[in-house]
Amino acid sequence: MAQVNFKVNLKLLHMFVAVAENRSFRMAAEQLNRSQSAVSMQIKQLEEQVGVAIFHRTTRRVELTSEGERLLAHARRALDEWDNGLRQIRDVVDIQRGTLSIGCVPTVAATILPKALSAFRNAYPGINLNLRELATHDLLESIRRREIDFGIGPAVEGSVEFQFDQLFTEPIFALTSKAYPLPKRRTIDLADLCAYPVLINSKSAELRKVLDRALLARGLSMDIKFDVLHTHTLIAFVVAGMGVGILPKIALPKFRGSTMQALPIANPTLVRSVSIISLRGQSFSPAAKELTKAVYKNLRTQA
Repeated sequence: MAQVNFKVNLKLLHMFVAVAENRSFRMAAEQLNRSQSAVSMQIKQLEEQVGVAIFHRTTRRVELTSEGERLLAHARRALDEWDNGLRQIRDVVDIQRGTLSIGCVPTVAATILPKALSAFRNAYPGINLNLRELATHDLLESIRRREIDFGIGPAVEGSVEFQFDQLFTEPIFALTSKAYPLPKRRTIDLADLCAYPVLINSKSAELRKVLDRALLARGLSMDIKFDVLHTHTLIAFVVAGMGVGILPKIALPKFRGSTMQALPIANPTLVRSVSIISLRGQSFSPAAKELTKAVYKNLRTQA
């Protein structure tokens, strides 16, 4: 038997699929922006190559033969494989060069993020990384305006505009110096904490909401002496004996000797959830996906 030499190109496959799906040479020609005669000639060439008729032609429409049905299934798979191959190549190219912009709340930017960014930069040196250190409200606004690819920060309850993919949860602590010694226990009750002058970070909006809800639920009030802008300011005030600071575990300073004390807040237990934040339904670029993987991996190594 003589060997048949097939020379079917992608353009011809696209044309065949268009005719098969439209059941019309005219409609396929309009879809492909080609003349009807050109489409008919190309389909005739395809039938000559495969050696059988692949369409039943009538005065009103065309229908696939049984051989045409089988060929359509193979043609679709071939085109899908081609598209997938191109997509994979584009994904690789996207990670080899380009710019990735992210936002992060300060407590996370100063702790878990540096190692993750370093690992990503070593793996993908062609990607230019931009980091914006933002409070939660500003972070969400930057995501909403698509100024950054994604953010890392506290989950916001009740939001339908944003997607929150949890990274970790952490307890909220009370931090003090010898000026205001805490009870010698493993935790401090929220009610007991209300007896101390309190220091809080004004940019920690979600932490403040968690605290306010807990106070309201128990009919408690808190003496907030200082509302500062930065965590390092809050810690400096604690060291100076200005009051008891409230901050998430990740922001606790490295203790030197026994001059400072930190206890998690209990009754109720206060926690915050830190997430990868994006617009709901947003698709991440390949580079953004790889960076989120680096963040998750860094968290696992620290656990």
